[in-house]
Amino acid sequence: MTLKYVGDLPRVSKKGVTFDHTQPDKYIYIHAAVELLEALSYGATETTQHLYNSKGKDIKASELLGLLEKYVKNMDALYKIRDEDAKKLVDKLVKRVEENDTLTVDERTAWLNNIKMMKDYYIQYITNLTAYNAALDALADEVHVGKISEVSVPMFRNYGMVLADLAPVLENRKSPIDSELDIHTTKDGIEGTIKFLHR
Repeated sequence: MTLKYVGDLPRVSKKGVTFDHTQPDKYIYIHAAVELLEALSYGATETTQHLYNSKGKDIKASELLGLLEKYVKNMDALYKIRDEDAKKLVDKLVKRVEENDTLTVDERTAWLNNIKMMKDYYIQYITNLTAYNAALDALADEVHVGKISEVSVPMFRNYGMVLADLAPVLENRKSPIDSELDIHTTKDGIEGTIKFLHR
């Protein structure tokens, strides 16, 4: 599995390819998720507040995968999920075109060729999404196991988005954890504090 940025979700049609800017490539959030995993991975401590100070350095894609592998328990299952999800997405797109009776033969051929042309792109998009979801699951495990009650992060480099995406993952656990996000200004800039309410 390789992590790399590909861009927004493609929308393929008989006329060509456009990109859905409301469906960004989750690769852009993996960096922040992995940094949060590194910061929270020390388990339960006497401290209830975990302030993460970003060094602002980018992690190479190959290093990101290596760091993610430290926290994801079963990478083989992750690869299988990725393969299944990518196949389902491409099959669904192909089926929709094949069942569209309003298309001419040329339109159908063009559309199917556009899907075929974007297949590797779709696979990478799903790979990044799968890796990001695995990172969120691992973060939820760290919050649960470490009984972490509060995390403060600078509101840049996508930390806030990762914590916002983490909230529903925590709520859907077998032992749900509620969360509250508060955004405030400090002398260093805008900071977000998320409180985890363990039941």
